[in-house]
Amino acid sequence: MDSGTTEAAQELSAVAPQLRDLRRRAALTLEAAAARAGLSPAHLSRLETGRRQPSLPMLLALARTYGSTVSELLGETLPSREPVVRAALTEPVDADGWTYWQAGTPGRGMQALRLRVPYATRTDLVRVHPGEEWLYVLQGSVRLGLGDSEHVLAPGDSAHFDSLTPHRIAAAARGGAELLFVHTLLQSAAAELCLGNGASIRTPGELS
Repeated sequence: MDSGTTEAAQELSAVAPQLRDLRRRAALTLEAAAARAGLSPAHLSRLETGRRQPSLPMLLALARTYGSTVSELLGETLPSREPVVRAALTEPVDADGWTYWQAGTPGRGMQALRLRVPYATRTDLVRVHPGEEWLYVLQGSVRLGLGDSEHVLAPGDSAHFDSLTPHRIAAAARGGAELLFVHTLLQSAAAELCLGNGASIRTPGELS
């Protein structure tokens, strides 16, 4: 295991206590937080105790659930409200085949990331949540599922959509893809639902 992989693993293991603290700050029980993030309470418990490593889509789901950001979940210390993010100060973080670089700062109403998206992983989930998402393809091609339609985006293509539309993002070729990704951060009772392949879509009322 090289030093970069070791550092990434240590960074992800540090997420566990942060997840627990953010859930408690949001005044959510383990069961309520798990339901809002589309996880089982047992799975969330394993994440909070460090027995399971979260994927990037999972971190995004939990960040939305707690009205937080991935950088806060990881305990990163980018200057709050600093308008400029220097490339030399950002480090890539790997999570279950996804890689991201922070492209925005904390304390804002949206989160901006540069993502390296894999061709396919077990965490290739359909997502549904309040807010909006915008993405711009930098390299490779991206397969974007929106509701019943599917789009293949080439470099230079972009998409801007309502996040309540069930959506799935993955690279369209085995070489992966790189994109800019921006999503709004909303904390509400209709928090994100991450659904596995073949799962039926639940409405917020069905979570109570």
